[in-house]
Amino acid sequence: MTDASTSAPPPAHSFRPQSAEALWRQISTPHPTVGKARHLGEALVHAGLLSTPDLAEGLQAQQEERGNGVQRPIGQILVDRGALTQDQLRSVIATWLGEYTVHPGDITPEAPALALIPRAVAERESVLPLIAREDALVLLMADPWDRVLIDEIRFLTQRRLIPLRAAPGTLMPAIHKAYRTRPADAGGAAAGARATSQELLTNLATASPDADTEQADVISESDNTLVRLINSVIDEAISHRASDIHIETEPAPHNVRVRLRIDGDLVPYLELPARYRFAMVARIKIMASMDISEHRKPQDGKIDFARFGGPPVELRVVTVPTSRGLEDVVLRLLAGAKPLPLENIGLSQSNLLALRAVVQKSYGLVLVCGPTGCGKTTTLHSVVRDINTAGRKIWTAEDPIEITQEGLRQVQVNPRIGWTFAAAMRTFLRADPDVIMIGEMRDEETARIAIEASLTGHLVLSTLHTNSAPESIARLLEIGLDPFNFSDSLLAILAQRLVRRLCTACREPRVADDDMLAGLASQYLESGTHNTAEARQAQIGRWRQQYGGAQGELRMWRPVGCAKCEGHGYHGRLGIHELMMSDEAIRQHIRHRAPASDIRHSALTAGMLTLRQDGIEKVLQGLTDMSEVVAATNL
Repeated sequence: MTDASTSAPPPAHSFRPQSAEALWRQISTPHPTVGKARHLGEALVHAGLLSTPDLAEGLQAQQEERGNGVQRPIGQILVDRGALTQDQLRSVIATWLGEYTVHPGDITPEAPALALIPRAVAERESVLPLIAREDALVLLMADPWDRVLIDEIRFLTQRRLIPLRAAPGTLMPAIHKAYRTRPADAGGAAAGARATSQELLTNLATASPDADTEQADVISESDNTLVRLINSVIDEAISHRASDIHIETEPAPHNVRVRLRIDGDLVPYLELPARYRFAMVARIKIMASMDISEHRKPQDGKIDFARFGGPPVELRVVTVPTSRGLEDVVLRLLAGAKPLPLENIGLSQSNLLALRAVVQKSYGLVLVCGPTGCGKTTTLHSVVRDINTAGRKIWTAEDPIEITQEGLRQVQVNPRIGWTFAAAMRTFLRADPDVIMIGEMRDEETARIAIEASLTGHLVLSTLHTNSAPESIARLLEIGLDPFNFSDSLLAILAQRLVRRLCTACREPRVADDDMLAGLASQYLESGTHNTAEARQAQIGRWRQQYGGAQGELRMWRPVGCAKCEGHGYHGRLGIHELMMSDEAIRQHIRHRAPASDIRHSALTAGMLTLRQDGIEKVLQGLTDMSEVVAATNL
């Protein structure tokens, strides 16, 4: 019989190979008989630690204990009988199960293994890659039976994983030491692990340049190059400040097209071979925990990109079935941004002072309106940031939570389980709020509760999908709100649009001539009732005084394009606003259900600037150009 000291590895709790190579030999060449044993007792006999008669006696004792209602494992019975020690039992169990507890301080992780897992992922998930051999990756973990984490790491690395347990208290120091000595990986995704999307696309083209349509659908969603390509596209979309990624599939032989929405405009970005059209969609579905077998119905999901080695960005994913059994995918990037200071969102000085004053009131209703994607949520969070003090309790109900702030109590609504905006409002009113922010007034019930809350000592902030401030009043009255309560609660309505901001590195000025200024003044005054020649000249005079240079010259700016703005001529976006304050005239209009045109006239008389007027002011400041303002606004 083989000597026990050579047939079994050291006890699991003290397994200390002297090198990565020694560890690989140990785990890749298990004991020829112990590892194949069907039962622990059989493994103990094969390891030479137990004779067959001793095993039979132990099993007989176990049977007798069961007859008396006692359940004990055979290993513990054998230890209690003195047939083997506790360390010998652990040793054989570790070999039998293929599980070893390793001291990482004795092993230097291999560079190819470290390159497969970014430092951020290793530190967050407490994993240390040790050895990379062919398609296998040896991994040290705190819990080698964590199947969810193992699946995530397998998707990230596209390797067969061999998880090992790290000795208690040794894992995090070893991770810090391993990546500290490998500075090339300090920035997040390993330099060798993620090439650019263009480089990976070249690899796809050269790997099978002659693939025909019959071979188009054989690519797997777990193909290593495809996985890295999708990760790179998301990474690059983040670096390009994109808000959305559009993946559009067509029947073969047409390519898969990837476009990015940057500063509100769709920009062609990448085209992939047609043979990747199914695998690419399937891979994104896997990342978003969707059903990859369902192609006929649309699906929604979310991707936490940090799980796949990227920055802490969440992506909302929607798949849309198209013709011939294909699907398109749109990914919206939610970066978990912090709120902007209120003075940085593009409000004019007069609008900033008025809005800041009104949100300091202890009760009332403030609305922000505009179409989807116009920055309403950003503006609301900037307002809340301005009043977020230790003396205020602020509840928010959002769908989804895109911006986080310390001090807020933020709630994610879920209509599928009945946790709607209205339900959240009712709950908030029982939770002693000072300020309530509702992501959107979608229905009469939510609007009614919001108005009741604003009349009972709470400041309520919310959004509406309407085109202008006066139209918002008409819309709320149409859905059935009581005009008297509404008129008493309303403090202000801010309409908003986003326009592209001119790149300050390359914008080009030109002096505006008299004809150009006359046309600009005509557009500016067309909203009101005094668009006369005298009024236009007076307006031009005010502009010259406010924005003119030393000689009163007014300049217009045009986009050019440079490296900073990637040739677009624009960099970032800017808000243009229309702030309507509630006064006695507005309240009377609400009570009498006056049309939006009457409300608009009274607001203009009180000094409100329309969206078009605010945009023209920003054109004269050199922040944007007239084409952007005209495209974003009505008169």
